[in-house]
Amino acid sequence: MKITNNSVVELDYKLMDLNDKIWESSDEGGPWVYLHGYGELMPGLEEELQGKGIGQKLKIEMSPEQAYGPYEEDLCTQVPMEAFAQVENLTEGMRLAAEGQDGVHAVTVKKVTDDFVTIDANHPLAGQSVKVEVKVLSVRQATEEEISHGHVHQHDSCKNHHH
Repeated sequence: MKITNNSVVELDYKLMDLNDKIWESSDEGGPWVYLHGYGELMPGLEEELQGKGIGQKLKIEMSPEQAYGPYEEDLCTQVPMEAFAQVENLTEGMRLAAEGQDGVHAVTVKKVTDDFVTIDANHPLAGQSVKVEVKVLSVRQATEEEISHGHVHQHDSCKNHHH
């Protein structure tokens, strides 16, 4: 079976920056399972996987536009220090989960002063080209429920989990 829209695809993957530093890989988190055609993957990668079959390997380099998008200055915000009262040893470069209107986002602490903390909601690789190595492990037809929700249900649970 080849990858087309509404295929559920399982990938072995490595995500790297251009210095070959690995940011994410299936060695840590297990294979990446997604529903093809719904924008869950980086646009450049989803396009490349269209029509591929099990066992095929891809190595691609993508521009920021094809990957995590340009770096957006307005995603940096200053938050009063009190908001971080529970966080121990707050340091620059730390990754935190922040509650927003539309769910939880990972943010990076950019700057810490006595009164304010500057947080950055850009993906750490926004504005950068990335390299991805993937191998297609399995491909199946999505269920009607998965298609109506626009994402994969692993082990029959709907966790709303996105990469």
